[in-house]
Amino acid sequence: MKFDNYMILEFPSKSCNEAFARSAVACFAAQMDPTLEELGDIRTAVSEAVTNCIVHAYPNEYGTIMLRCRILKDNVLDIVIKDKGVGIADTEQARRPMYTTGGSDRSGMGFTIMESFMTSFEIFSEPGKGTTVHMRRRLQRRQ
Repeated sequence: MKFDNYMILEFPSKSCNEAFARSAVACFAAQMDPTLEELGDIRTAVSEAVTNCIVHAYPNEYGTIMLRCRILKDNVLDIVIKDKGVGIADTEQARRPMYTTGGSDRSGMGFTIMESFMTSFEIFSEPGKGTTVHMRRRLQRRQ
């Protein structure tokens, strides 16, 4: 697929990198002149995806998180967040609101939030090999 611009980041699954990823995507998306609401939605979706990698993909160790952003035609921001962690056995179950494997301090709303804030949302996962979250957001064209 043709793109106008892109960035690729790779970082360890440390909790301090959640804010880094969120900020990096927001800075990259700024060239598309998003509204504050769009930018907030994108930041939140990225936060949820990266937090899932930190908490669920690598629960007892640090691993690597890869983040790719592209600007596609028709003012679409394309985001891929990928880990090589434990994977998800049943992605349909994981997408259900309130489902979590992270203990009682987790809400189980991460995938629901990502899906509601983005134009499109997909999860690809294989146990023992990792998970890829692919999100797109079509931004309004500002006059």
